[in-house]
Amino acid sequence: MLRTEEAVAQAVAGAKGPLVIRGGGTRTVGRPVLGEVLDVSGLSGVTLYEPGALTLVAQAGTPVAEIEAALAAENQRLAFEPYDLTGVLGTAGASTIGGVIATNASGPRRIMAGAARDFALGVRFVDGTGQVIKNGGRVMKNVTGYDLVKLMSGSWGTLGVLTEVSLKVLPSVEAETTLVIDGLDAAQAVQAMSRALGSPFEVSGAAWVGGQVWLRLEGFEGSVAYRASQLKTLLAAFGDIAETQADWRTVRDAVPLHGADAVWRISVKPSDGPAVIEALPEGADTLMDWGGGLVWAGLSGGDIAATHARVQAAVAGMGGHATLIKGPEPVRAAVPVFQPEAPGVAALTASLRHRFDPNGILNPGLMAA
Repeated sequence: MLRTEEAVAQAVAGAKGPLVIRGGGTRTVGRPVLGEVLDVSGLSGVTLYEPGALTLVAQAGTPVAEIEAALAAENQRLAFEPYDLTGVLGTAGASTIGGVIATNASGPRRIMAGAARDFALGVRFVDGTGQVIKNGGRVMKNVTGYDLVKLMSGSWGTLGVLTEVSLKVLPSVEAETTLVIDGLDAAQAVQAMSRALGSPFEVSGAAWVGGQVWLRLEGFEGSVAYRASQLKTLLAAFGDIAETQADWRTVRDAVPLHGADAVWRISVKPSDGPAVIEALPEGADTLMDWGGGLVWAGLSGGDIAATHARVQAAVAGMGGHATLIKGPEPVRAAVPVFQPEAPGVAALTASLRHRFDPNGILNPGLMAA
């Protein structure tokens, strides 16, 4: 376990072969990577927190739970609501802030607040040659020509080893409620969610789970009550509307899919969400988030590799992408876990990887098509 940025840089510079980058060890996603484990979970701790400036800086191995606890003490939060994959993947350990940014892990509130990458002000990381790179807010050295904060978000440790992250945080809310409409199929659910999201009533969560549409409202108590009343009137044609305090971790962490043999995370236009569900094999468990733009699907049994190929082909025709979040290791070793890129994009990706990891040692092959 490495505990300093300098130790990470030395380890990368002296590496004789592939490195498997590991933080909390909670995200076993992507093609299996063979190599020496580079454990960066020792780079832990909040190094700067200025509640008045809504700014927090933490080492990449800092557990998300530790950051959330520090924020809660000041009545603040991570607005992008990072998901926790331990239940889906059956893994242990603690999710780290470096892993969150490296995978751009964003939950239900993304439709209103934005993604994890939108709240990352700056990053420090070690590239594939062992050089320390700094970019964005609260750092002194920039690399001209690249927005490295955005570039590192969603790179899954294939461009560099994150060592520090600077974040924008937001105040917590005074009140929250969830409107529930029961008995809608996927197409009806998207219609209801689209109408709610297109309204001026600031919906912060729109999901279809267990045959129910969930619509979350957050803010000052009076505002939440007023917006809930207005939404009930607007959506009356879709059926009876109940009001409750729902646990949105059910949606955020895809709880209905825990225990499935294979799990996909599929991003498409919201209007295509029902078509994605229609293309899945009979018996697949599903839920939709982001108003239908994010489909979680789980399947136990059957030919997982064949299903994966069918799902990615269907999604490609919709301009979306599908990731096999969970699957047997032999399947993940044989298929493109992440949606294959168009030739032009693939060439650009390869060029970037060569620029930041010329020796190809950082999680090599993890995102390969």
